[in-house]
Amino acid sequence: MPMKLAILSRNSKLYSTRRLVEAARERGHSVRVLDPVRCYMRIASDGFGMHYKGRPIAGYSAVIPRIGASVTRYGTAVLRQFELMGSYAPNPSDAILRARDKLRAHQLLAAQGIDLPVTVFGDYPDDTVDLLSMLGPPPHVIKLTEGAQGAGVMLTEKPSASRGVVEALRGLYANFVVQEFIGEAEGADLRCFVVGGQVVASMRRQAPEGDFRSNLHRGGSAEAVAATADEQAMAVRAAHVLGLGIAGVDLIRSRRGPLVLEVNSTPGLEGIEAVCGTDVAGRIVDYVAAHAE
Repeated sequence: MPMKLAILSRNSKLYSTRRLVEAARERGHSVRVLDPVRCYMRIASDGFGMHYKGRPIAGYSAVIPRIGASVTRYGTAVLRQFELMGSYAPNPSDAILRARDKLRAHQLLAAQGIDLPVTVFGDYPDDTVDLLSMLGPPPHVIKLTEGAQGAGVMLTEKPSASRGVVEALRGLYANFVVQEFIGEAEGADLRCFVVGGQVVASMRRQAPEGDFRSNLHRGGSAEAVAATADEQAMAVRAAHVLGLGIAGVDLIRSRRGPLVLEVNSTPGLEGIEAVCGTDVAGRIVDYVAAHAE
């Protein structure tokens, strides 16, 4: 059945957005890219309405959100409005909000027994030394809770450095967590791309010389690898716990087994499609079409 599909994206020229449009059109679906910032809403007990650039919009079977971190709050409100108007979203608004808040996501994953690097979080300056003692000796990884693509991730190798960075971030009123550093991973992680309870592609990303962040946007390299059965099961479970039908789950290989580093609700397609040669966009569209009314 052909569906009427909306893709929420601020830029229709981005690779991931373009590929989803291509995949949808190849399959005979009607598709439109909507800038979430240009959507505006009427909310009332007698029903929900939405306009886009001066005209009413309605009747979308499904919405694929590609909402950037800078517009999380408004973008998820727009997505929620679509959901209330009857559109299917593979990643619902509440699931995106859970995944975007790294602290909340870590709490939810750990509560379900999903292993991750030990994480500490605190707010009061006088408690910094004791907070770091709960984690153990450095190196420490300090992460802004709303960073993306490796931005806002720092490695400190001495207790004084950890304290200094924590104090500096507190002075900026930034939200952050401090984590144990997994040295045996040697700057590599595993991106598992989950669609509908299956890992459809996976790649190993390696940090460039002199860095520990493996993000491709930071000059990291990547190769296609097969995730183990345990790694696939962990990635699928992590996406499920956060309520995401589509997710990029970053794992790290440690001595105690795979650990979840992060669950990305808007994973990019360019790197993984190029490295793995998999039509990930097509898998996403097929999954959404199977679940849309």
